[in-house]
Amino acid sequence: MKIGELASATATKVETVRYYEKIGLLSPPARTSANYRAYGNDHLARLSFIRRARDLGFTLEAVRELLTLSDDKAQSCDAVDVIARVHLTEIDRKIADLSALRAELDRTIGSCRHGTVADCKIIETLAPRGKDTA
Repeated sequence: MKIGELASATATKVETVRYYEKIGLLSPPARTSANYRAYGNDHLARLSFIRRARDLGFTLEAVRELLTLSDDKAQSCDAVDVIARVHLTEIDRKIADLSALRAELDRTIGSCRHGTVADCKIIETLAPRGKDTA
């Protein structure tokens, strides 16, 4: 299949497919006599794996590690588990950060008295503080 077909089949942009080839996540495909890339089912499976891992938020480096591990079917799953757990910890940290941001924004919105902008507590909260604000 051509690059556009592979991209379409995996909901990936053509530029992204080329980038994954460039950084070595996808192996270079064979070329047709007209020098078009000719992808096979192995490329489709690998790109689908990459897309799913990215959809789950794994970094490209983690995806690379997971692909390397998945290529050795006899290897223990422990290393995969470690990568997934590290990622889960990072997700939990981001959720905690977002929850704190949400609470702060909720408090700020709660202080709004619906007056003029000159008296707006939200604007006041966002404005720089201190002597040198000019």
